[in-house]
Amino acid sequence: MTEELSISDEERSQFKEAIAVANIPALLMTLVQLTGERRWIEEPFRVRRAGGLGDNDTAGLPQELQDEVKRAALDAILTWRAGKSAVLKKPSGKLCSEMLAWCVGEPIPEGYESIIEVELPDAETIASSKVSVPEGFEVVIIGAGVSGLCAAVNLKRAGIPFTIFEKSDHLGGTWLDNTYPGAGVDTPNHLYSYSFAPYDWSMYFALRDELQEYLDHVADKFNLLENIRFDSEVEDAAFDNEKGDWELSLKHSDGSQTKRRAHAVIAAVGIFNPLKYPDIEGLGKFSGPCFHTAEWPKDLDLSGKRVAIIGNGASAMQVGPEIQNEVESLTIFQRSAHWVAPHEQFRKKIPEPIRFLLREVPYYRAWYRIRAAWMFGDRAHDALQKDPSWSDPDRSLNKVNDAHRAYFTRYIVSELGERPDLLDKVVPTYPPFGKRLLMDNGWYKMLKNEKVNLVEKTIREIRSDSVITEDGTEHKIDILVIATGFDVLRFLTTLNVRGKTGDSLREVWNDDDARAYLGTVIPGFPNFFTLYGPNLQAGHGGSFMFMSEMQVRYMMSVLTQMFEKNISTVDCLKSVHDEYNEVVDSRHEEMVWTHPGMETYYRNKAGRVVVNSPFRNAQFFSFTREAKMEDYEVTKVKPS
Repeated sequence: MTEELSISDEERSQFKEAIAVANIPALLMTLVQLTGERRWIEEPFRVRRAGGLGDNDTAGLPQELQDEVKRAALDAILTWRAGKSAVLKKPSGKLCSEMLAWCVGEPIPEGYESIIEVELPDAETIASSKVSVPEGFEVVIIGAGVSGLCAAVNLKRAGIPFTIFEKSDHLGGTWLDNTYPGAGVDTPNHLYSYSFAPYDWSMYFALRDELQEYLDHVADKFNLLENIRFDSEVEDAAFDNEKGDWELSLKHSDGSQTKRRAHAVIAAVGIFNPLKYPDIEGLGKFSGPCFHTAEWPKDLDLSGKRVAIIGNGASAMQVGPEIQNEVESLTIFQRSAHWVAPHEQFRKKIPEPIRFLLREVPYYRAWYRIRAAWMFGDRAHDALQKDPSWSDPDRSLNKVNDAHRAYFTRYIVSELGERPDLLDKVVPTYPPFGKRLLMDNGWYKMLKNEKVNLVEKTIREIRSDSVITEDGTEHKIDILVIATGFDVLRFLTTLNVRGKTGDSLREVWNDDDARAYLGTVIPGFPNFFTLYGPNLQAGHGGSFMFMSEMQVRYMMSVLTQMFEKNISTVDCLKSVHDEYNEVVDSRHEEMVWTHPGMETYYRNKAGRVVVNSPFRNAQFFSFTREAKMEDYEVTKVKPS
């Protein structure tokens, strides 16, 4: 029997206060698991599908039904808290799919039960048991950002020796580097977090400092710092055919250089580097402060300054609203408009009662996250498919995509209010999702600020104190901010990787035409895994954290099978690699990112989509759940 625990009056009061304002869809799923009763996913508790990306806290239910759900949830949670186990700790796959469909209020394609099963509180989401590792086997991870830390946690739990080499003096990657005003995520941070490391977030969409704190927390929780070598940049990695391992050349912050050998290498350097600068005449001649957003100067004083931003993408959209009232004037040079989505909780703090519930009830937290994964992920996938019979393919792709256009356009009109003159500048001509969908943090309200000027004209040249556009207009400025992003097309540019033939990865990829099987392994590069590799960004939506976990789950399956089957090296078969990439390319031909109506960083100079994944997240999960050794040319360990 389970020992009954006492619950204080204060705690009862906290649960009552929290459940009174809780998310009804997540409460319904919590009730199913705690009580085992199906009636919570049957009439009259049907969740009404909500438009937009919001939490749909009421589920569209009348007040009396909401109250009934909350009363039952309070009773069930207090009973569970007192020591009674959940009746359905591990629901069947079929029931998991039913529950997801119910809590989002719409049909769900097949294949989601496996994802839900690993997301539930009682699932093992990272390797929890040690594996038998060959003597002397060691892994090197390059980079201590999101992907590198994810790989490290899994390796550590499995007992596989590893070292992380990080070129900076601290971990964090993107969130260490980007400190510009307003920097943060546009994915809900309960989704933008590892499934194995929940966190007590203060905001629905965290800002940079809290994200960095989270990554530091993960490193501390899993004792990763002892495995990280900071100020150590891997410049070269070459496969040694004779020894069957990798030799790495490192440069350290003190100027010294060292060599290191590894049996397997995990490149976790990400794609948000190096910085990308526009090719504009005179850019180097500007006499005032001129910098990329990723190199925002500390203690920069913007008060009374005429500031210009080149670019209007994700970083510009975060910076602009943040600094608009501090500057004398703000001029934004826009090359093309972006589709922007509203969210009522963007940049808002999570109420303390909800934080309490998310901290204390893992079932509620899991279903809140699972629901968000669908809403911000695969829900939009159908809207990205080209309908060959669609009557107006220039403006939208299909009926659903056209409804998105109407929804986003209505939102823009409502935000601009008395400034319809801005509509032609900010409403895109291409279909929704053609470029990265951005989250509105006050962009349109900012454009109405009399200090702000949005310029569509192409920049002709930059002088010492001004920007000249193609129509000859001179814009006098004091500070120039470059918000043109990163060179994401050229993967693994921070080091030279040479495989079995001695050819570099840059040559194999023809510089900007990166390809990999599952975005993770490349023929001719044995025991080499690239995280956040080509065709892995979920352009239709989703959490990069989850993508990282899927890749790492696959990599762990490869390594575990190597140890079990006495294999020293695995090299992806070219036929497997090529067939996979043919599917990727053919899928993309039917999707929005090959639409000719816009320029996007997703495509290389030949027009091939190299950044985004064409697959649903659930489909990619099925690809990566377990590795197949028949996809590889393997070398057995030589008898000693």
